[in-house]
Amino acid sequence: MSGATAGSHSLAFRVMRLCRPSFHVETPLLLNPNDLFFGEDLHDDLSLSSHLNDLTSSLFHNSDSDLSYKSRFLLPHSSDAIGLSGLLVLPQSFGAIYLGEMFCSYISINNSSNFEVRDAEIQTERQRILLLDTSKSPVESIRAGGRYDFIVEHDVKELGGHTLVCTALYSDGEGERKYLPQFFKFNVSNPLSVRTKETTFLEACIENHTKSNLYMDQVEFEAAQHWTATMLKADEHPSENNTLASEIFKPPIIIRSGGGIQNYLYQLKPSAQGSAQIKVEGSNVLGKLQITWRTNLGEPGRLQTQQILGSPIMRKEIELQVAEVPSVIIFERPFLVQLNLINQTDRTLGPFEVRLSQSDSTEEKAVMVNGLQKMAVLKVDAFASTKFHLNLIATKLGVQKVTGFTVFDIHEKKAYDLSPDLE
Repeated sequence: MSGATAGSHSLAFRVMRLCRPSFHVETPLLLNPNDLFFGEDLHDDLSLSSHLNDLTSSLFHNSDSDLSYKSRFLLPHSSDAIGLSGLLVLPQSFGAIYLGEMFCSYISINNSSNFEVRDAEIQTERQRILLLDTSKSPVESIRAGGRYDFIVEHDVKELGGHTLVCTALYSDGEGERKYLPQFFKFNVSNPLSVRTKETTFLEACIENHTKSNLYMDQVEFEAAQHWTATMLKADEHPSENNTLASEIFKPPIIIRSGGGIQNYLYQLKPSAQGSAQIKVEGSNVLGKLQITWRTNLGEPGRLQTQQILGSPIMRKEIELQVAEVPSVIIFERPFLVQLNLINQTDRTLGPFEVRLSQSDSTEEKAVMVNGLQKMAVLKVDAFASTKFHLNLIATKLGVQKVTGFTVFDIHEKKAYDLSPDLE
C-alpha cells in the first residue's frame, strides 16, 4: 500500500506487508476417463477397476512429444482432485489482518530527486507505539534515485482501525529543512468469536471467522483466583493410549475456515482457599481463555479473552446438608438422620430450632418426626458448621422424598425454609 505525499517532497514512502505465500489452486474441472465409458458401479469390483485403469491409461497416455494436450483435463491420480498444483502464489493485495497476529511490514523510503538527501531521520509509529526510531543514529544520506529499506513488526492487540505513520525529517538540495509525514491505514478484524455457556460447567465455543483453516496449538482456561478449572475430554479409544509417541506426534485440532466451530468444556469448582471469599463477595468472575493457533503455512496467532463472567452467585446465609442416612429403613420404625447446618456468612448465627413442617394438605406425610417436633441447635460461628441428629419415622412404603425442613434463628427471629437432598 502507499500513501499520498502532501506538497512537493523529494522523498516518498512505500509500504508493503510481509506475509507468506498461498497455495495455487488449479481451476479447470478434472475428470477420470473411466467415468466417461463405464458406470460408477464397476469401481466396486477392485480387480475390474484395476484393469480399467490400465486400459484408460494406455488409451489416454500423453507423452512429452504429444502437443495436442488431449489429456490435460484427465485425473490420473486421486490427489489431483484437490486442485493443488504444488505451486505457491505471492500475495497480490494487502490482505486481512486479525487480532493476535504479528503485523510485519516492509517500508522503503525513496529519493526521487537528482541530488542527495542528507540528515534523514525516520520513525514509524502506530497509535503512539514507536516501532522504529533513527533519531539517535540517523540515515546520513540517500543517493539520488536510491532508497532506504527497513522492516518493522508489531504484535496486534487491538481491534478496529489502525494507522501506520511514517515520518521523515530531511534537508533538500537547497538546504531547506523539510518534514514528511505519510499515513497508511488498515483495519484489524476479530479472528475468533468465543461464546460461553455456563450451567454446572463452562462450555467455550470457538468459531473461525477467517478465510483459512486454523490449527489450534493451545486453548487454556485460566481460572480466577477463587476457582479451579479442569478440561473435560472424551474417552480415548483403547488403541489411542497416552504413549510418548502419541504425545509427541499429537495431531492439531483444526477449525475450518469460514465459520468452523470447536467446543471446549471445563468443569469449575471453588478452590479451597477461595470458597469462603466467593461466599462473601458473590463474585461471578470465572476466568479467561488463552488461545494460540497457526494458519496453513505456520503463521502464529494468539488471543486472550476478557474476563468471562458467569451468572451472579446467590449465596444463602445458611445451608442444610444430609451428612448420613441409614442404608436400610424399616417401615414404621424410627431411624436417625445426621444433618449438617452450615453458616455461610461472616458472622455468628443462632441459636436455632430445626423442625419438619407439616403439609397444609389433608394427605398424610410419608416421613414424620418421631418424638419432639423441634430440635435445638447451638450457635454456629462464621463459615463454620455443626452436625446434629434428627429422629424420623416412615409411614409409607417405597422411596420417599423428605421435604419441609424449617430452621428458625431464635436471636434474629428469622425462619429459613431449606430442602436438603434426602430420599
